[in-house]
Amino acid sequence: MKDVQKAIDKAADGDVIRIAQGNYLGTMDRGWLQIRNKYVSLEGGWNEDFTERNPVKYITRIQPTVQQRGTIGQGLLMIESTSKKDAQIVIDGLFFDLGLVHEYAKADPTDERFGCPEGCETGRIMPVGNPPNKTIRLIGGKVAGKFIVRNCMFLNASFNGIIMTNMGGAWEIYNNVFVSNLYASCEINGGLNQTTSAHQSTVDFHHNTVLFSWPTTKEMESMGYGYRFKNGADHDVHHNVFGCNNFGALDAGWDDSTLPEDKRKICSAYDNLFFMNKGDLVMAGTSGGGWLYVPGRRFDEVEALTKYENNEELPDTSKLKDVIDEAYLKGFASLKVMTTESFDPNSAANAFRSALGLNMQGTATTRVSMFGNRYNFDKAVQLFGVEPGYGAQMPE
Repeated sequence: MKDVQKAIDKAADGDVIRIAQGNYLGTMDRGWLQIRNKYVSLEGGWNEDFTERNPVKYITRIQPTVQQRGTIGQGLLMIESTSKKDAQIVIDGLFFDLGLVHEYAKADPTDERFGCPEGCETGRIMPVGNPPNKTIRLIGGKVAGKFIVRNCMFLNASFNGIIMTNMGGAWEIYNNVFVSNLYASCEINGGLNQTTSAHQSTVDFHHNTVLFSWPTTKEMESMGYGYRFKNGADHDVHHNVFGCNNFGALDAGWDDSTLPEDKRKICSAYDNLFFMNKGDLVMAGTSGGGWLYVPGRRFDEVEALTKYENNEELPDTSKLKDVIDEAYLKGFASLKVMTTESFDPNSAANAFRSALGLNMQGTATTRVSMFGNRYNFDKAVQLFGVEPGYGAQMPE
């Protein structure tokens, strides 16, 4: 079949749909795919005659362009399958990218309004939530049962690389590359009643490379996480590489301590490598204080973590920093947020507001040297197999 969505619709529970290299945009090229009320798996990375599979050589992509701006749904792959606890869905070898859909500022480093470091292929992403930039995830939905995501790439999302709800089952997300996603790279919520179904939703997140997770807006006031320890699920995070995540590599700000002790989520973070994150783990401060930014070497002091050993800084000898887009990395390393404010009590507008008994107003302008700039697709593919034993390895 030429249409992956048609294959999904005709498939039965347990079927595996093998997908050859190419760009697949769904029914009538609408720009997205959907699995609904069934348990089928997608396996990309095959050559055209299905005699050889190599996901980084025979690339199977879901990469819409501006032509799909008006027809993309909530995400590039939406999955709603919650009827079976003993079935499984595997998403293997699909490369998702929204970088050709979004509107970006000009690639002009001479004008600070555009937030374009020298050498980047675009300026900053324009406001998300305002047309034409919608909030779009790469994979979203709800799944009960076993769910596996492996050998995939998640690039340039405007609303999370993966954001899903685990309705009970053992999930495994491994050997993936996440780059330049807004809000968070991966967020898994638990959807079951914790009074009766605690610890039935688990996530094993390992051997992923997670870079440049961006906040929600250029003011950079919230979000920008690599992986989030959300309530209602148990999380095991290990052997990943987290780098340059704008707010934090790991988000431990979600607190379910009001639950009885045996029903609280079980979280572990061990054997990970970190570099240039604002915080390797972010958690709420005590007594109403601000956020705490915890480096990996101090994870043993975090009571919420059950296992916490061997979290280290990426070694200087690592080749990963050489493979990352140099201009993008330099831009992030010198990131600046500049806010200017003005208030004139004698302005015509404020004089009028004062006469009406209204509060006077000022203006504020925020400029950033970089924010959510598009990361090049081909350069992101090169991030597989760079750091032996950590992050995304070459797919087998």
